[in-house]
Amino acid sequence: MTAQEPRIDAPHDFERLSVADVMHRGVVTCARQTSLVTVAHLMATERIHCVAVVAVMPGADQKLCGVVSDRDVLAAAVAGDLAEQTAAGCAATEVIAVAPGERLARAAELMGEHGLTHLVVVEPGTMIPIGVLSTLDLAAVVGRSWPEPKVPMFA
Repeated sequence: MTAQEPRIDAPHDFERLSVADVMHRGVVTCARQTSLVTVAHLMATERIHCVAVVAVMPGADQKLCGVVSDRDVLAAAVAGDLAEQTAAGCAATEVIAVAPGERLARAAELMGEHGLTHLVVVEPGTMIPIGVLSTLDLAAVVGRSWPEPKVPMFA
């Protein structure tokens, strides 16, 4: 390896870091009966790619029961049944949750195994959502392993 080549430490960082180190705290939720049009509006307004579908439990806890992704909304729109769908009915994205103490390596494995771009982070031992981990969060870990580009980047 020459001095110009970047050193990729992402695998090491994925083993060293936990989900809590890079996740986005807080999660946008909706009730099971929320219309998919409302969910789409929420995604656009908040500029997010997924909304956690929750059931309100006694004591006001919100238990994760599904995830609606932007791809789920798009699929419903293309199929022409956006107006008739609810969040619970459209939550095609598989519910895979992780605890904040989970290693990033395991979270990345789960995303790859299930074809997901987001994992909902839940309080340990519960399905109460507390945050979201996305593939962009993982890409940021990889990006930090590389030196700053010498040439200006164009967006």
